[in-house]
Amino acid sequence: MSRQLTVRLTRPGSAPPPTESAGADLTGGWSPHVWLGAPAPGGLALPAATPTMAWMYSPRGVFVNDDHLVVADSGNHRVLIWHGVPVDDEQPADVVLGQPDGTTEARSGGDRGPDNGMNLPTGVLIHHGRLLVADAWHHRILVWDTIPEASDTPPDFVLGQPDRTTVEPNAGGDCSAGSLYWPFGIALIGSRFWITDTGNRRVLGWDDGIPEPGQPADIVLGQPDATHREENRGSAVNASSFRWPHSLAGHRDLLLVADAGDHRVLGWSPHPANDRPADLLLGQPDFAIAQEWPYAPQQADRFRFPYCVALDQSDSGAQILAVADTANNRVLLWDGVPADGRGADAVLAQPTFSANGENRWSAVGRDTLCWPYGICLSGDLLAVADSGNNRVVLWRRS
Repeated sequence: MSRQLTVRLTRPGSAPPPTESAGADLTGGWSPHVWLGAPAPGGLALPAATPTMAWMYSPRGVFVNDDHLVVADSGNHRVLIWHGVPVDDEQPADVVLGQPDGTTEARSGGDRGPDNGMNLPTGVLIHHGRLLVADAWHHRILVWDTIPEASDTPPDFVLGQPDRTTVEPNAGGDCSAGSLYWPFGIALIGSRFWITDTGNRRVLGWDDGIPEPGQPADIVLGQPDATHREENRGSAVNASSFRWPHSLAGHRDLLLVADAGDHRVLGWSPHPANDRPADLLLGQPDFAIAQEWPYAPQQADRFRFPYCVALDQSDSGAQILAVADTANNRVLLWDGVPADGRGADAVLAQPTFSANGENRWSAVGRDTLCWPYGICLSGDLLAVADSGNNRVVLWRRS
């Protein structure tokens, strides 16, 4: 995001989260505005055998700003782009990438091969007019120097592979500062470009924005060096380790990483210039615990596979933190970034902080979720990749 964000860490003594009294509104003023993809309310809509520009299959990544919505339609191995923020339910996309047209679905571009195909794309990002896609199971990042206006536009270059046809983990060699294995998340925060290199259980950072092809990372976070790739550094979970780092957020002096496999979000302030322990923790009582909620005693401050984290300013200038608590079928929101690990201020898609049912164990509705995987904040607009319901839902705060 180009929006400027002043980081404010809320300290102990901050106001507690809303109480769960009967009938209490815990949404913080957020409500669903538009859904894209499978219809709602009603029963779960399975994806069509033949894709369309309006339907999706298990979308895992989403990006929204004032001018575009971008969705990683992961199950269809493609990316969909809307020019302008959609205003109508089930509005079809304007552009499709990774497939020759809007009705084709094939891994790696089918017979065309991976040169202009995708295999489970996840993270999507627009930065200063450039489009980036984490083509996760091809172990690479795709980069377009301008936002494509036409479908099936090939990327201008790739990161993590020597060319557009090589798709081996770690480029077919050993783990290094320039290789990738299941990269799921991408972010440009301040002047640094970050990738969650999930299969290598680490986060890579480049100091001067989007790197050139073949350029090794300046920062390897979560491993003792660029050649190691063990879960939690091959030891017990700690403040310097990841199991499944999956997405990133932050700004200037704050880096946040959703470590889905350890059921937590880690934070560094200021940004780490090298491998070092995290300063901030959400979702666990301490850095040595990786307990999976709902087995933990608290609910507003515990996660179960949090696959995405987002941070931005509201239209009024207040800071908003959001976490996709994926396996609990909800999105949690905080006013500010809590330095004390306190529970969320609001919850979306569940009636209380202690509920966690898929679609509330009921029918699909406008305000229900089933495995929300990716999220993106743009002021008072929240885009949610509701992967289990095969749709994206745009929420707004009044």
